[in-house]
Amino acid sequence: MRHAAAMVRQGTNPAARVYESIGSSFFLALAPGWLNLGLWEGPGSEDEAEDACRRLVTTLAAALPADGVVLDVGNGLAAAEPLISRTARPRRLAAVNITEWQLAAGRDRLREATAAAVAGDAARLPFADAAVDGLISVEAAFHFRSRAAFFAECYRVLRPGGVLSISDISVEQWPVTPAELVAGLTQLRVFGLRPHMAMTARQIGATARAAGLADIAVTSCGDRVIAPALRLIAARPARPPATRPPPACCSARWTSSGAARSSTTSYFAPSGRLSRVFRAAATVRYG
Repeated sequence: MRHAAAMVRQGTNPAARVYESIGSSFFLALAPGWLNLGLWEGPGSEDEAEDACRRLVTTLAAALPADGVVLDVGNGLAAAEPLISRTARPRRLAAVNITEWQLAAGRDRLREATAAAVAGDAARLPFADAAVDGLISVEAAFHFRSRAAFFAECYRVLRPGGVLSISDISVEQWPVTPAELVAGLTQLRVFGLRPHMAMTARQIGATARAAGLADIAVTSCGDRVIAPALRLIAARPARPPATRPPPACCSARWTSSGAARSSTTSYFAPSGRLSRVFRAAATVRYG
């Protein structure tokens, strides 16, 4: 009920309002504590779900410089922080989130990762110029007020040679049928997405380049992200409640200049329609 009300009145920060309304449990989450769609090796099974979510984060975090200052922008409930800490071994790790209750809810994981909680906007990062060695972002940039503003902020706060490692959602094909149009509009409304954030992977890369970021590489990985995740989500309603995992927390993570693995996402996909509309993006490298 609370989430339905948030869909109608989303305010000036729709994504934050939507995720606040969802709370710490969400029936479409693939595994407890996670909201990303994972990076899969198999066809999409419950047994691999959490490993896939963790694999996406570790793949992104592996591109970050060791022993540096790292920001995780849009960190959700901090499920990724311990993984980022173990993988990148940063000297300092800060989790940036515009939703303060998520920072509070993830305090135990932040403490485990020795990460600082920072309330802030991705399009206006509360950090000094050239103060950061790496940024990571996992399936979150499409929620930001502006990708262009986010990339400009990444360029500003990164030191020369810094790395941005990001997983994002691209829109590679516009809706063709009325059913696809309805599915796409539902996706935008339910998750508080802004229509101008619908961009192809090539456009996302061009936006990063225009902000001053360099050494950009974009790799499409939708076949390892959206297809297995949708298969798992579609199979769940047919199973007895006892065989389904408990509802999971919402979480989102981000990385910075250097390498970004981008993947498209589709949460509402009746008969897989959204998988045709929202195709996975890629691996993006900004240097």
